[in-house]
Amino acid sequence: MNKKTLLSTLLMMAAFGALAGQPVDTGHGGAVATISGPASEAAMEILDAGGNAIDAAVAAAAALGVTDPFSCGIGGGGFMLIYSARDKRVIALDHRETAPAYFNPAVFQPEGTPLPWREAVPHGISVGVPGTVRGWHEALARYGTMGFERVLAPAIRIADEGFPVGPNFHRINALNEAKFARFTSTSELFLEDDRALPLGRQFRNPDLAETYRQIARGGVKSFYEGEMARDIVAAANQPPTRPGVEVLGARMTLNDLRDYETRLRQPVRSTYRGYEIYGMPTPSSGGIAVAQALNILETFDLSKLPRDEVEHLYLEASRLAFADRNAYVADEEFTDVPREGLLSKAYARERAQLIGPAAARGPVAQGDPYLFQHDLSVPLRPRPAALGAEPAHTTHLAVADREGNVVAYTFTIESWGGSGIVVPGRGFILNNEMTDFDFSGPHPNVAEAGKRPRSSMSPAIALRGGEPAFTIGSPGGATIITTVLQTIVNHVDLGMSLADAIAAPRMSQRNADRTQVETLLGFPGSAQAVALERLGHQWTETDQIGAANGLQFNPDGSVTAASEPLRHGGGSAIVQKQ
Repeated sequence: MNKKTLLSTLLMMAAFGALAGQPVDTGHGGAVATISGPASEAAMEILDAGGNAIDAAVAAAAALGVTDPFSCGIGGGGFMLIYSARDKRVIALDHRETAPAYFNPAVFQPEGTPLPWREAVPHGISVGVPGTVRGWHEALARYGTMGFERVLAPAIRIADEGFPVGPNFHRINALNEAKFARFTSTSELFLEDDRALPLGRQFRNPDLAETYRQIARGGVKSFYEGEMARDIVAAANQPPTRPGVEVLGARMTLNDLRDYETRLRQPVRSTYRGYEIYGMPTPSSGGIAVAQALNILETFDLSKLPRDEVEHLYLEASRLAFADRNAYVADEEFTDVPREGLLSKAYARERAQLIGPAAARGPVAQGDPYLFQHDLSVPLRPRPAALGAEPAHTTHLAVADREGNVVAYTFTIESWGGSGIVVPGRGFILNNEMTDFDFSGPHPNVAEAGKRPRSSMSPAIALRGGEPAFTIGSPGGATIITTVLQTIVNHVDLGMSLADAIAAPRMSQRNADRTQVETLLGFPGSAQAVALERLGHQWTETDQIGAANGLQFNPDGSVTAASEPLRHGGGSAIVQKQ
């Protein structure tokens, strides 16, 4: 797709979103916010049938695997935060993909030097062991009330009946034409004469419907053992390429799938202006980075500052948090991360002293969180690394039920279109999560067998007085962290409703020379931009940043679900009415 066509598509999406208005709904029942109408309706169907928030979240996620197959699906993995109303606590469920047993840093250095990131994506070597189905199983078995047979039913129906190709589906499909054309199974599903399916075409995925049926009948083992597992391994090891296309195949085994495990982890907990903020621990870097940036911001009295100075401090706090994130954070099962130091309020006060009245001139150095560790066994500092390529894709959803259970769930196949490899006869794309590793070391995030690559996915649940106050999450690669952080600042410090905080123009500073801003909402040249430029900030432009969803729990006992008005074509928000 050329730039002119892409711009026209974006304008059409913007016009459609503006006419539709922002998806916001308020009521006293269960609530859901996703980026897809059918996915939100799938969740609501389960809530209406007596399911809880965990049941409904899995139903919505399965539906998103049909309607948003380029962003997520059972060929990938994710992070689910659950607030249990019964236990009054937050649970972190990690079903991130893992590196197969054969994996090591040399895999991305076939000729002795690291592959360019984009060249590494459309190959079998980019595929990690999928964790999504195992994660869904654990969530339902531990915290749900329904099984796969019931919660997958809406997604099966959507895949069988299909839906018209909309602007966003077409846009992402068109951006992936070259990658999809490499693989016979993928081009058969998503292309027509090597071009993206046209707008309005009814898209059906009967293979995925049958895959879901097999999981509904056979449970989690039907995915990780037997015929389906053999198909996944074969697709990764010997991708179904067109004649003349050369790929680097994986060396995944059936044992890699059979031995995959989810992890129940203690969430990252921090406090901010009377809120408890819960996020994901490693291998996500989001929970730590958001908490650290908020700790830095908490050293300033933002209530007395004009908006441009608040946003200046947000950008600089994000810059400092990313300097540390890039240097220190990786999978703690393989790396000693100085988590205690990074989350220390005292360390935040030290880092905050580096923020001046004007923007920093380029990247800043990482700090020394080890001085704030009580655990003196943590080794010497690793070598810092610059932020590498990380695609701005994925999806997020939020669900709550009448009993007070809440789910904030981000899951992904990594790039738009993942590795580009559709498992033949199965209807889903395999991830390219192995490209989230650093391709060479020494670095905490270097690839190792069984390791989970560092992620930026940052689902967040905020409590106040021990009760849910709001949730937020987004896709967007490394911009997920800044989207979640900025939305919290918009809501808590600038006094916006959660819906307005989600809709506001986004700025993403990730310890770079310039801050990334979006053109879709007209930020460049705006009064907001000019005010920040006076403080030394400079911009690099992109069309849009993230696609957030969230829930706001109101003082009167109602809940407001909110999604995007324009980004990603606009989202969906529904609340049950009593």
